[in-house]
Amino acid sequence: MLVLDAADGASQRLAAALDAAAVASVVVRPMTGKPLDAASAAPLVASAQKAGAAVLMSGDARLARTLKADGVHLPVSENLEEAYNAARELISQRFIVGVDAGNSRHDAMTAGEAGADYVGFSLASASVDRESARAERLELIAWWAEIFEVPCVAFDVETADEAQALTEAGADFIAVHVAAGASPASVREVMAAMSAAIAAARAPANS
Repeated sequence: MLVLDAADGASQRLAAALDAAAVASVVVRPMTGKPLDAASAAPLVASAQKAGAAVLMSGDARLARTLKADGVHLPVSENLEEAYNAARELISQRFIVGVDAGNSRHDAMTAGEAGADYVGFSLASASVDRESARAERLELIAWWAEIFEVPCVAFDVETADEAQALTEAGADFIAVHVAAGASPASVREVMAAMSAAIAAARAPANS
């Protein structure tokens, strides 16, 4: 899964990512403090869908419907259940509605029971102890994969080693954030490394 900031140069970064790895889905998200707009998001939706990737608008189900995207990704929030219900009502069962539950087992289970198409776990943005946060995310992925059938996504994955460990723990998808300002060359390098790590984790010797 690719998490793409809708900023200048996003089309080039998207093309580089799609060229370097098999991308199942693309989450298009706004820059901090700015809403997504149809004019900047529409070319990204068209390009990703043409390459065979599902496209999800971050936090904006109405825009997802307007642009004929494949669904909506709901980021961590205090009212995740309410946000899920509102999104599902707006775009119906035909579209994907996925959630990032952060590090909340309760939110994850609530979303899964409500019908979320995937549940994600991420690092607390304000966490000082990043190593502890990564260990908690790994534990949550393993817990979810063992008990539940709803696909799980690992967010905030920063290295290929993390991608491999999380895949081995049971993550169905690894979300790689491509930030504004990243060069297409660096995007290709990161995506290729992540893809190789995921493939290594899924190889027969690791099963």
